[in-house]
Amino acid sequence: MAGRPRTGIGTCGTITVRRRDGRAIAETRIRDADGRIRQVRVRARTADQARTLLKQRMLSRPGFDSGGVLRRDSSFAELAELWLADLELRDVAEGTKQGYRDHLRLHVRPALEHYTLGEVTTGRVEWFLKSQSAFSYSRGKQSRSLLNLMFGFALRHDAISRNPVEGTSPLRKPKVTPRALTLGQIAAIRMAAATWRAGPGLPGPKNDGQVRDIIEVLLGTAMRPGEVLALRPCDITDGPSGMVAQVNGTVVQRKGKGTLRQDHPKTDASVRRIPVPPFAAEVIRRRLAEMSPNEDDRTIFASRRGGPLSPYNVRRTFRDFLKLGGLVETGISLRWYRRTGATVIARSLGNDAAAAFLGHTSTAITEGHYIERDRTVDPTPAAHLERTLRPNEPDGAVLALPPTEGEDEILDTVGGDQDVGDVA
Repeated sequence: MAGRPRTGIGTCGTITVRRRDGRAIAETRIRDADGRIRQVRVRARTADQARTLLKQRMLSRPGFDSGGVLRRDSSFAELAELWLADLELRDVAEGTKQGYRDHLRLHVRPALEHYTLGEVTTGRVEWFLKSQSAFSYSRGKQSRSLLNLMFGFALRHDAISRNPVEGTSPLRKPKVTPRALTLGQIAAIRMAAATWRAGPGLPGPKNDGQVRDIIEVLLGTAMRPGEVLALRPCDITDGPSGMVAQVNGTVVQRKGKGTLRQDHPKTDASVRRIPVPPFAAEVIRRRLAEMSPNEDDRTIFASRRGGPLSPYNVRRTFRDFLKLGGLVETGISLRWYRRTGATVIARSLGNDAAAAFLGHTSTAITEGHYIERDRTVDPTPAAHLERTLRPNEPDGAVLALPPTEGEDEILDTVGGDQDVGDVA
């Protein structure tokens, strides 16, 4: 008689969830790499958390194979849960993980969760990505990246034979022209920052000047807003040759954790030392003078409780500045300050200097996203052409020369005794 099929190595049985003493208990039986079947049990506050934690435990067991959990006829929702559990084990920044979770929950999962993995074809992915790109290029790009990671995970675990994202049409990236602040806009924002909530008897919190000072430091250093918010007294070196700021962290907002100072910036290349111009250095010195000596590790710009200042609150106050200055319709944001710094440096010192100052590994990023195109007209080429090619006729008429077999000899005489080839 044929018995029950043997459980495959690394595969598990049905996951059951029950409650005991106010806690959710998820458990299943799994056949480990040594061939033995063992029970795996976890506890959590909710049933969903218990299931997720159990799948994380199974993924970390030696010899794990998703063949018993993920198959061609598994739903996309099952793939999403298993991929999220695997994501928790990856060495990925928490902000990136949260971005993946949010985009999956809001955009990707609702569109595909009722399909099995075998039913998610390249054509269906193509349709979905086009609908996402119709909303915005950014959303389409994020959806494509997320699906590529998820189906790559399913492919590596033999749940599908090919990644359906492969073969879809490339996303058309709209042409973006970087824009920097004008001197008039900078002056208008400075005026608004100085007068914002300055009148007597206004309800709500008083203006402590922090956002006003933050935009001055942004303007003088071309840092990212989170990098400025992460500056501490121990990151500042001030000497006879001027002030230098060390960029070695950033401030982030984490769901369920609030505002945190992350001990590393966006990329490895973002760790850098920046000379601070005198107008921004004055702001930092004034802020440092208001701090006590034992606050060396506290952020210079801080909340009332002494923690890092919330990026959300900074952006909200900055929008008030724009409204007060009549600049709401311009689309200006705090990022424009970084572009302004990049544009000023590039026009005076070149694109390489701008890329190094911003902490970019390549000038392509700086040129494509941060440096505003210089639309001024250089008259030097026209003057050079005038000096070399102006005709010798007294009345100033332009000499029209028909093409002949001796064209090279004629060109030699256009500029008089001087050869055009030598001039070029």
